[in-house]
Amino acid sequence: MNFVFKNGIAAVSSRNIAAGSIGVSGGKLHFSLSGGRKVDLQGASVVYPGLINTHDHLQGNYLPPVGPKQGAFYLTWLPWDNDLKASATFAERSKLSREDLYNLSGYKCLFSGVTTVNDHFPHVLNNVILPTLPIRAIREYCLSHEASSYDLKWGDRIEIEHQWAVKNRWPFITHLSEGFDDEAMRGVENLEKWGALDDHCLLVHCIGFSDGDIQKVAKAGASISWCPASNMFMFNVTAKIRKFLKAGINVALGTDSSATGSFNLLEEIHYARGLYRRLYGEDLPARTLFEMVTLNAARAFKMENRIGTLEEGKLADIMVLKGRVDDPFENLASASMEDIELLTLAGKPIYGELRFLDLLGGKIPRGYSEIMVGGRPMFVLGDPAALYRSVRKKVGLKKALDFLPFEPEAEPHA
Repeated sequence: MNFVFKNGIAAVSSRNIAAGSIGVSGGKLHFSLSGGRKVDLQGASVVYPGLINTHDHLQGNYLPPVGPKQGAFYLTWLPWDNDLKASATFAERSKLSREDLYNLSGYKCLFSGVTTVNDHFPHVLNNVILPTLPIRAIREYCLSHEASSYDLKWGDRIEIEHQWAVKNRWPFITHLSEGFDDEAMRGVENLEKWGALDDHCLLVHCIGFSDGDIQKVAKAGASISWCPASNMFMFNVTAKIRKFLKAGINVALGTDSSATGSFNLLEEIHYARGLYRRLYGEDLPARTLFEMVTLNAARAFKMENRIGTLEEGKLADIMVLKGRVDDPFENLASASMEDIELLTLAGKPIYGELRFLDLLGGKIPRGYSEIMVGGRPMFVLGDPAALYRSVRKKVGLKKALDFLPFEPEAEPHA
C-alpha cells in the first residue's frame, strides 16, 4: 500500500516540525515518495508518530477503579492487590474471558492513538493473545514483577531475565520502588546486587527513589516509566519527576491499568501536565510530554530504530489529529479521543474517518466495522461494538467503559 500525505503539519520529532509530504510504502516512511494515493490534509491536520504506552496491564483494564479507603493510601502495591481481588469490580470483571479483557485493552490503546504498548505480564500468559490485538503489543521483552522478595515470580529469576534481555537487546522491565516499606526502598540496591542495573532496564513507578537512587539510575542509562495518575490514586505521591528529568534520565509515560490509572494515554498526558504544575508551580513543556510518548518510549523498548519518530525507513505508525492548536506539541497535549482522524500501524489504516477509506479501497473491507465517535462515522479494524455488546451481556448490565468512545447500540452512519 502506497500513499502520500500532503498539506499537513508533521511533528517529525521534538526538534523537527515539517510542512510538506510524507509518503508510506511497504509499511515504512518515505519522504521522497511521489507515487501512490494522495491524501490531502488541507492544512487542517497534524501528523504524529503513533503513540507508545510503556506500561499497561492488558488483562486488568476495567472500571470502576479500585483503591484505598477515603482518606487513606497504600504503603505498597500488595494491599491494593488484596482489595482488588475482594472487590465487586473484580467479581464483575471475572465474568469476562482473558481474550475479552485483552481485546478491550487493545481498543483502549487504539482509541487513544497508541500503536505500541507493553503488557506487563509474563509471556506464558500473553504470548498467544498479543498478536491478535488491533495494535502492536511488544513481545520482545524480559521481565520481573518486582525486585523484592514478595514479587509475583513472573518469568525466571531477575538475573536470568536480565541476561536474556542483554543477549537479545530487549528491555528488562520491572516494577521498582512501588511503595515505601524497607524492601521497596531497596529496589535499586537489589538490582545492583543482581548485576541487573543498566541501559536495558525499564523501571516502572520508582516513587520511593532517593536522590542517590536517581543518580545511580541516570549513570546506568536506565529508563523510567512514569505512571502519575496511578501513583497518586494509590499512594498520594509520585516519582520525583523533575529530578529525574534534570538528571537526564530517559522518562516515558505509562498508564498502568484503568483499575488505578487514567483510562487511556491521552488522559495520562493531561494528568501528568496538571500534576507537574501542582507539584512544582511550573509547566511541563508540551515537547517533553511528546517525547515521553514517542521517542523516549521507543528508546526504553530498544526500538528507536523502528518507531518513535517520523523518519525515513521507520515503520509507518502514524496518528493524524485535528489541528485545534497552532503549536503541534500543544495540540497533542490537549487532544482527546474525538480529535483522532486516522491511525495507521506499519502503514495499515486501523482506525479513521470515512474520508480516508480510499486507503482501504474505497469501502469498509472485510475484517473492519463502522462506529460513531464524537458524531462522526469511523472505520475500525475488527468489531469493537460487538465486543462491547458481548461484555454487557456477560456482566448483565449496560456497562460503561470510558476508554471506548462510542455507544455500541448506536446505529451506524447510513
